[in-house]
Amino acid sequence: MASFFSGNRSVRPAGDDFGGAARMAGRTALGTALGTALGTARGTARGVALAALGLALAACADAWPSLEAGDPAAPAAQPVQVSEAPAPAASSSAGSSAAATGAAVSRPTAVESAAAVRETFVGNKVSQMEGDLNRLGGAVSELRQRQTALLQETAASADQYHALLAEITSRLQRGTTPGNPVLVDYWNRAQGELEQVAETVPQMTTLSRDAADEAAFGQYLLNAVQATYGLSGAVDADHIRLRRLEDSVHQQVVEIDRLLTDLSQDVNRQNTYVNNERQNMTTLSLAIKNGDLYGASLATRSFQQTENLARQASRQAQPQPGERPLVIIKFDRPNVTYQQALYTAVSQALERKPTATFDLVAVSPQAGSAAQVALNSAAARRNAEGVLRTLTDMGVPASRVQLLAQTAAEAVNNEVHLYVR
Repeated sequence: MASFFSGNRSVRPAGDDFGGAARMAGRTALGTALGTALGTARGTARGVALAALGLALAACADAWPSLEAGDPAAPAAQPVQVSEAPAPAASSSAGSSAAATGAAVSRPTAVESAAAVRETFVGNKVSQMEGDLNRLGGAVSELRQRQTALLQETAASADQYHALLAEITSRLQRGTTPGNPVLVDYWNRAQGELEQVAETVPQMTTLSRDAADEAAFGQYLLNAVQATYGLSGAVDADHIRLRRLEDSVHQQVVEIDRLLTDLSQDVNRQNTYVNNERQNMTTLSLAIKNGDLYGASLATRSFQQTENLARQASRQAQPQPGERPLVIIKFDRPNVTYQQALYTAVSQALERKPTATFDLVAVSPQAGSAAQVALNSAAARRNAEGVLRTLTDMGVPASRVQLLAQTAAEAVNNEVHLYVR
């Protein structure tokens, strides 16, 4: 019993109070049962005394210290409550997250940044030029559609003309009566189809003039885009848009130049075709009148032979080093005026030699990087194509002009040289 009454006490959890009460009830029941059993065996008086002793022992159990009992004077332990509030660290993290969110909201969005870019002076100018580029692209598409429609109309009329011409030639080859009215009707219908082909030539000329106007506008827009790089008050996004815009304008300018070259060749080809066929129709009308097959006009045959000889001579001759050109056109500034001087020089050369042919050479500087040399060469070739269109508009057949290209170390700017053969 000495150890039981020691002053050492062990602290137990509040949840063990229920176990202590159960043990107390067990001791009480045990004492009562023991007393009753002894009373039965040894006598009632002694059993009653023992029973009373057991009850007293059970009653005093709470006052005795125990190794498992808690401090009677200590307050009852409260059950552990699970708090729903976040931990302090979590609260701190949530505060930082909220601060970060607030900072993110305060930053300008991509849409606001784009709007701010467009509000700059250079950005507004780029937007205006983008609108001009869209208008230029629409005009170029319309010009292409008009060209396609004219070519289709010309092809349909030419096909019908040659079908009628083949029928007349077949009848004449088999032999027919002089002045056959069926052949006369075929001839009249063929003449009408040929005139429809001839009517497309003025329309192509008008189309070429409209394309030249768009080419001038495209060159003006390109110069404006390049000049905008030097304006102050621009942001990086403005120059990115400018570079894209410059590439798009370059593409449209090249497209217009190609359209002008195609139209110039179409006009000259149609003029030559109509003139030759009109002479053939005159010869064919005489064949129908006499009922004989004569073939092509002698004037047409002579013209074709002259053109073939001139083309062969032009291809055989090449400009030699040190040879002096007939005309030198220096493209050192935009919109160089050379038409009058070119017409004078070419007309004098044709007066001295009616069968003369020409070499048109696009000369570009040799200095600079490979990319710069390629750009200069392309620009010089476009300039030479423009001079070629001018020559064909003046009446020089395209078959008499040979287009060449070369680089020169002494050239400072793009040039076009014209040699006579």
